[in-house]
Order: sequence, then structure tokens, then C-alpha cells
Amino acid sequence: MNKKRFPLPKVYGLLEPGPVLLLTTAHRGACDVMPMSWHSLLGFDPPLVSCVVSAGNESQKLLKASGQCVLNIPTVELARQVVGCGNCHASQGDKFERFHLQHSPASQVAAPLLDDCYASLECQVVDTRMVRRYELFVLEVVAAWVDPGVKNPRTLHHRGYGRFMVAGDTIRQPSKMR
Repeated sequence: MNKKRFPLPKVYGLLEPGPVLLLTTAHRGACDVMPMSWHSLLGFDPPLVSCVVSAGNESQKLLKASGQCVLNIPTVELARQVVGCGNCHASQGDKFERFHLQHSPASQVAAPLLDDCYASLECQVVDTRMVRRYELFVLEVVAAWVDPGVKNPRTLHHRGYGRFMVAGDTIRQPSKMR
């Protein structure tokens, strides 16, 4: 075997499900955006997503207060903005303006859609039982938007400590999934 022991605090870099998302939240005039890579699909119909939003972020406060958010899926072209949003706090000013993130109103939630992202998923919080212990929210996607001009999105996948993998080739294999 050619494997060697790997440091446990770095395991998350092996398991990151990707893609990195830009979570937008809004409540009573306050609005925030933060990058997030700790999420997982829980169900297909309706689409359910679990995500971890740290209590240290303004986004968690807004998510708890509003019960809504948008999961925006950026591509490699927005890498600088994704990292920039992750390296500052809402208390340092408007991240939308600072990082030139154009946005539009969502159809069913108060949080905005990010115009330059490949896709945007409007979500309602449906379960908060694990927030106190794990900072984990369960969201139901209530509306989804995708840029039809982007055929093979080159999404970002966080590998830890400022390193990202970019989605590449798409392959097809026989599948019985619908």
C-alpha cells in the first residue's frame, strides 16, 4: 500500500462535496452573502438540502430570522469574489457592493439571486432541530433558476486553506436513475 497517514483536521478537504455556494440572506433591510461548501442533498422531490452556517456569520442570524435564503452556484469566473466574501465579515461593509455582485429579486424569498452565478436556488428553512448542536439547517428548494447559456459549468470545489478544484470534463455512463 502506498498510502500514508493523513492529518484528521484536514479530512474535510478530501470530503468536500462541492460546489462552493454563495449563500444570500436578507431580513428587514439587512442583507448578506457568504461562501459555503458544507452542504448535502437530502431529498429529490421536494429537493431538500442540508447546510452548515456558523453562528459566527451574520448570515446565520439573518437565516434564523427570515427562515429563507438563496443558494447561488458560482463558476470559476467568480473565484476572486467567492474568496473575498469568505475573508471578510458583514460588519466590514456591504459585500455585494465591495465585490461587485450584481443581484436581482427572488420570486419567493426575500434574499437576492446573484446574477453572475450559474444557478440560484430559492430556499425555505424546513428543519432547525440540529442548528443548536451542529449549526445545520435543512432547506427546501422552492424555486430554481439556471443560466441556459452555460452548458458545462466550471464550478469551484473547496479543498481547504484557499485551494480549490475546478470541475472539469463531464462523462456519461449507463444509469438506471431517472
